[in-house]
Amino acid sequence: MTVTYKTMTATVLAGAALMILSPSPRAQAGSEVLTATAAIKTAAGASATVPVTITIDRKTSQSEADALITAFKAGGAAAVRKGLVGKAATGSIQIGAGTPTPTRLTMERTTPDGRLLTILTDQPVLFVGAGLPGAQPKTGFDFAVIDLVIDAKGNGSGTLAPAAKIKMNEGAFVVEDYGAESVRMTNVKKTK
Repeated sequence: MTVTYKTMTATVLAGAALMILSPSPRAQAGSEVLTATAAIKTAAGASATVPVTITIDRKTSQSEADALITAFKAGGAAAVRKGLVGKAATGSIQIGAGTPTPTRLTMERTTPDGRLLTILTDQPVLFVGAGLPGAQPKTGFDFAVIDLVIDAKGNGSGTLAPAAKIKMNEGAFVVEDYGAESVRMTNVKKTK
């Protein structure tokens, strides 16, 4: 079973259109580092947590976001992946002591209480549940998507789809997570 959910603003990439219309006033100078705890609890009651470090070196420009939205409309997720080839990383995500995975899209939208970050990698960072009997094939789960709500003090929470498909449903973009349970991001803190 897969979990399908809409991201916290409209959805990933569809929210890009909104974010483009209301750009953040934040400067793009210097890196920002966020730490968090990724937590998952299965229907059977098993749970696990792991530390996550997200580094943001730059935000996605309006022209980059426009190009990716156009690519998705023309050719779906495959066109988005092709559009990301050769693009400079926007930062990275590191799960536990693992190797950092480059992020290719980092969008920020100002909210009344802080900001919303939507971050995309062009490769999965982890296939949660892939070793279980009857696990679905990994093909097509080509991205990882992080949505974070950060308050004015730099604290927040969110979700992580460590292996995801990006699709469209009734005119809205949705993220289909490989795992059966969603991964919650808790204790999000800006450390730099």
